[in-house]
Amino acid sequence: MRRASALWEVFVLRFEEALERYRKRRLTAEEAGEILGMSGRHFRRLLLRYEEDGPEGLRDRRLGKVSPRRAPLAELTRMQILYQERYRDFTVKHFHEQLVKRHNYKLSYTVTRLALHGAGLVRPQKRRGGTHRKKRERRPLPGMLLFQDGSTHRWIGALDHELDLVVTLDDATGAIYSAILVEEEGTASSFLGLVETIAAHGLFRAFYTDRGSHYFHTPKAGGKVDKSKPTQVGRALAQLGITHIPSYSPEARGRMERVFGTLQSRLPPELRLAEIATVEAANRYLKEQFVPDYNARFAVPAAEEGSAFIPYAGRPLDDILCIQESRQVGRDNCVNWNGLALQIPPQRHRHHYVRATVRVHQYPDGRLAIFDGPSCLARFDPDGKPIDVSRAA
Repeated sequence: MRRASALWEVFVLRFEEALERYRKRRLTAEEAGEILGMSGRHFRRLLLRYEEDGPEGLRDRRLGKVSPRRAPLAELTRMQILYQERYRDFTVKHFHEQLVKRHNYKLSYTVTRLALHGAGLVRPQKRRGGTHRKKRERRPLPGMLLFQDGSTHRWIGALDHELDLVVTLDDATGAIYSAILVEEEGTASSFLGLVETIAAHGLFRAFYTDRGSHYFHTPKAGGKVDKSKPTQVGRALAQLGITHIPSYSPEARGRMERVFGTLQSRLPPELRLAEIATVEAANRYLKEQFVPDYNARFAVPAAEEGSAFIPYAGRPLDDILCIQESRQVGRDNCVNWNGLALQIPPQRHRHHYVRATVRVHQYPDGRLAIFDGPSCLARFDPDGKPIDVSRAA
């Protein structure tokens, strides 16, 4: 109060000095206003009030009055109740988006944030410190570089354990092409993300991942990868002509880390709000609702027009993006696969395959198939029971 009173007295003295010089025609109204930090028009307005009421006429008449632009109390109260009852695990930004989308809410994000802070419902975030780092420039076209990574988190609150979310992301736009929840990240989940991406968009140029064992063979922990010994994922990418790039530092995957930070703050509360309690339902929600909404909100235009994706034409993707291993056929014309005996049915072009070398495919969903070169000899369900007999050549 004392400081405000002292500042007020200083302003009155400065105004009276400027007014005296104005009356003696040593200053124009514009010059007097500039000295006082106001326009010439406002100086003349204060002059009239000073002549009528003396120094009291200089006080701001808005003090003590409610601003006509003040947010309605009822609307702020409604917002705070919604936050406490339904959206307490949402970030303020995400909460504001849901208010606008679902509750016909008109107030701004800033008003909402400040009201939540004032009510003690949300703590103001601390400003980030540390060394400034320049962001790596994005690739100019979609399809030039894609990331794939997984994040372990309690994605579905109704379940009592964590899951892995495997995301395939475009570097040029930040758009998510595939997001799949699985019990454990691995070869099968990588193939699922690649199938979904290539089927929808086509082949891309380069694929950037960490050095997990399903992506690369690394002889020495923390060392360089051995590209002469490709994993199943590496073999499939080579068949498709896609360059596989290993990451050698967490900082190099910074864009993916930021994406997972956003997903961890947004996806679990949305799944809770939608009353989703199973992995199957969550994956449907991801594909049909969450990912399209995420891309509309966060994806950015590419630096250049066009696309580096090219249409895929060739063998069925499922028969490339799968586990492939050679096996020798036994004397009973069966192939042993992880404890299952896969019986090769009679073939028109060959009496038997005893001691022949064939190729077994295991698809991400657990189904199996036996191939002789390009010819499919038989298909099986995950338990080894024959299926699609009519397709065997």
